[in-house]
Amino acid sequence: MSSPARVDNLDMGATVWMIASTALVFLMIPGLGYFYSGMVRSKNALSLVFLCMMALAVVTVQWVVWGYSLALSETSNNGFIGDLGHWLFLDVDYRPHPNAPTVPGVVFATYQCMFAALTPGLAIGGAAERIRVLPTIVYTFIWTTVVYDPIAYWVWAPGGWLAKLGVLDFAGGCAVEIASGFAALAFYAVLGKRRGFGEEKWQPHNHLNIILGFAFLFFGWFGFNAGGASLVSGRAGIAFMTTNIAGAVAGIVWVALAYWQQRRFSSFHFCSGAVAGMVCVTPAASLVSTWAAFPMGAAAGLFCFCAVEVSLRLGIDDCIDVFAVHGVGGVLGVMLTGVFANKHVIGLDGAVSKGGLINGHAHQLLIQLAAAAASAAWSFGVSYLVLRAMDCVPIFRFRVDAAAEDHGLDFTELGEAGYSFVRDLALAHAPASRPHSLSKPLITEAPTPPPGTTAAIEAIIIQHPHDSRPMLKGSPSSGTVAELPSPK
Repeated sequence: MSSPARVDNLDMGATVWMIASTALVFLMIPGLGYFYSGMVRSKNALSLVFLCMMALAVVTVQWVVWGYSLALSETSNNGFIGDLGHWLFLDVDYRPHPNAPTVPGVVFATYQCMFAALTPGLAIGGAAERIRVLPTIVYTFIWTTVVYDPIAYWVWAPGGWLAKLGVLDFAGGCAVEIASGFAALAFYAVLGKRRGFGEEKWQPHNHLNIILGFAFLFFGWFGFNAGGASLVSGRAGIAFMTTNIAGAVAGIVWVALAYWQQRRFSSFHFCSGAVAGMVCVTPAASLVSTWAAFPMGAAAGLFCFCAVEVSLRLGIDDCIDVFAVHGVGGVLGVMLTGVFANKHVIGLDGAVSKGGLINGHAHQLLIQLAAAAASAAWSFGVSYLVLRAMDCVPIFRFRVDAAAEDHGLDFTELGEAGYSFVRDLALAHAPASRPHSLSKPLITEAPTPPPGTTAAIEAIIIQHPHDSRPMLKGSPSSGTVAELPSPK
């Protein structure tokens, strides 16, 4: 157990800032759900918001039971994983953690819980539109225990082997970004492509949801990157500004590249680029001078944009670009931290560091490379093994069947609709004698629509474009809903 700390060592300002930052990071979770929901087809939009919020609930339980103790134990005697000294939050009270010596331990633990809850939500995006809910909930608990917690311990715990090696990762380049990106790649390796991928042209169905979710992400990222930095020394302000600069520069670069390619501007491209920039600067947020956010943001916009293009050319169905943005962006950010880390900035609050390449410490690049490689290999390898093992058990089979995938996860997995307009339109024109069932949706050959229905549906298509076609229309891989729930 940790030794008692004096109450008068705690700082009220730092405590209030970390509590506020915890709330900011919390907002990133529904923001992520909305961001993802707008990028997929409307029949799957609600399922992604639901899974992100379920990840918050599941990881909160896991974190209190043993996650915090495994990830950030200050008493473990090995460099790989923490002990269970704080299981069920035992002795997590006013006594501060060594990583936050002026903040009550319970505040620091809650702040870190939001990081852990956000990460599996990022990874789930790699399996969007084809994943069952029950096994995903169970997987979230297991994945956080065997992937996130060990990597977080390596990097952030006082006894972690990467921490002892001297890795520089301020806010989650390894445990959050690389881990989620390579876990998403493991999802693709196990589940494969969506039905119709490469045969039908799909685009985001709701750009307003994308912008709304992105706004929550950008807003929350200030707490994500600056919440653990010192207010007095100014490092919190540096983290705040580097986050803003990197997001802005990467968004501009991505839009410029997309405009050069497509000759038109896109809100979606701006949002993707800005997220890539914030991903890249996350490990460096309060370790670099503010000017370093400019080249980091520009590099993120360029490399992550190219990663998306390469994925498409290789036929990888990363429908939300989790690997291209978080995996590639995370690795890039960890490596560039080794270039731009400034020992004078790090030393503002008394910490001692040799800095990175700009301070003549080229060896830091090797340490950063070891951290990025170990995190990527562990995340992909363990995620793949867990997915394969669970997929062998029928109740935990991850992929929905073909009919459910065509019908949409909102209906088949949740029994609800993210949008009511399609369902209401169908009910308004359906024959009164036809029975309706939502619990067991029926996919059949396309029936002849009642008079007047086709024109109305086409109007909906124009207003709410689904490149895979709405569930009410027949298409090579979408099927047609023959039975829908009766109105209450």
